[in-house]
Amino acid sequence: MNSIETRLASILSLTWWVLMLRGVLAIVFGVLTWRQPEISVTLLILFFGAYILADGVLGVYSAVAGRKDHDDWWVLLIWALISVGVGILTFLAPGITALALLFYIAIWAIATGVLQILAGIRLRKQIQGEWLLILGGLASVIFGVFMMAQPVAGALAMAWLIALYAVLFGVLLVLLALRVRAFGQQVKQA
Repeated sequence: MNSIETRLASILSLTWWVLMLRGVLAIVFGVLTWRQPEISVTLLILFFGAYILADGVLGVYSAVAGRKDHDDWWVLLIWALISVGVGILTFLAPGITALALLFYIAIWAIATGVLQILAGIRLRKQIQGEWLLILGGLASVIFGVFMMAQPVAGALAMAWLIALYAVLFGVLLVLLALRVRAFGQQVKQA
């Protein structure tokens, strides 16, 4: 058993509820966007900024909670700080064009997706369901690449695509949280 993967899995299992909360927030964000696809771009930007900032803050909490016990907490911190940075950028410049928002979203999705894939690969021998983390990361990368390739697809299409992505990503995070929680309980019993 590799100590790096064990420590990373331990951090995630201690804060499984944060993954769950992040997943629920993503689902809520997605459903709200689906129900109101005609919202103005400014409001969509603010919803996105609030979601991504909350996701990042919760991620920072997870990383910092494991910093004293685990040397590899910084991987989770980088993932979270990218989200915080993009969230802050979104609030600092709410009047940016939809095109710039698309690239903010795309860069965030690709960067966090790659980090999720790497974390999933490192955890594949430690937890069951690591494929959910990898699949979530892959969905993020595909979403980001698509957004960069089709930046003028339209505000309504963008809203629906963001909603679909958020709901799928949220469901994957909820499933991962349940798996990580089960892993944590197995470790305690062992």
